[in-house]
Amino acid sequence: MSKNVLEDLYQVVLDRKAQYAESGESAEEIKKKSYTCYLFSQGENKILKKCGEECTEMVIAAKNHDNDELKNEISDLLYHIMVLCAEENLPFSEVEAVLEERSKKIGNLKVFKQVDRET
Repeated sequence: MSKNVLEDLYQVVLDRKAQYAESGESAEEIKKKSYTCYLFSQGENKILKKCGEECTEMVIAAKNHDNDELKNEISDLLYHIMVLCAEENLPFSEVEAVLEERSKKIGNLKVFKQVDRET
């Protein structure tokens, strides 16, 4: 297994995006060969819909305290997020950089705004 499975997976997603762009095949032909290419053929709305579905399924698995299902739904969500990043031409390394920056803030309590709800 690779040191960074997320980077490897993202590269596969990028490869599939390029494959779709070069294929000239119909959505049905593409779907038989590659689900990732199929998502690219359907466009942003389909990819966003799948992200939403996977997020909801992840929440349900967590609420059911089903860790076997939860790990699968988290994996599905991460995959669809990577497809979204590729669709939007956002390098996944930029997402990782944000996470790395945020990891340096661990232990720093965030100050939240106080909202006066009585007015």
